[in-house]
Amino acid sequence: MNASRWPHGGLYLLTPDEADTTRLLARVAEVLHPDRVALLQYRNKPALPTLRVEQALALRALSRERGVPFIINDDVALAASVGADGVHLGADDGDLTAARQRLGADAIVGASCYGDLDRAACASAAGADYLAFGAFHASATKPAARRADHALVAAAARFRLPRVAIGGIDAQNAAATAASGAEFLAVIGGVFGAADPPRAAAAIAAAIAAARADRAIPDFDKDPR
Repeated sequence: MNASRWPHGGLYLLTPDEADTTRLLARVAEVLHPDRVALLQYRNKPALPTLRVEQALALRALSRERGVPFIINDDVALAASVGADGVHLGADDGDLTAARQRLGADAIVGASCYGDLDRAACASAAGADYLAFGAFHASATKPAARRADHALVAAAARFRLPRVAIGGIDAQNAAATAASGAEFLAVIGGVFGAADPPRAAAAIAAAIAAARADRAIPDFDKDPR
């Protein structure tokens, strides 16, 4: 995977918590196609370090086979050790500048900004490649997550970086959320908890594409690779 060619927007698929690596791979492989998934992030908070390495290596191989950039949640060391295309960092997950130095100039480094434009400004100044905001809807993954609104996404256009909306997004609310201006919609349960995950992924991807077609694609000062 050439991380310098990651897409400007689309479905940002996050993995479900799954202790069985074979089952995890099967679930992800069912929906991981570049025509409907723009980015794949490995996220498994309960997993022990050995399982995280095993699963990350397996997913990295699958993502390269499918041509989808592969991101590690929260763990710069794991991203470096498995050769991931990048890392996503929350407020307590380390320094963005240090992550960039360790992973290299071509790595995708994303930042959780929750509902905080000041944090977004700091992340932008530190060299983040995208800014994630949420939660926009009630989320089973993070029921106590801080909430954000669509006006925040519009206001974040000032940073001229791709914006990611996250939190309770599914096929039913994807169109309204994408219309806020977010280039990416990050989804876990809205795909993997759906009755038909491939169909749900395709519907969300189509909603994003339709929303983006209705507005000009931003000319980012910092090329989002």
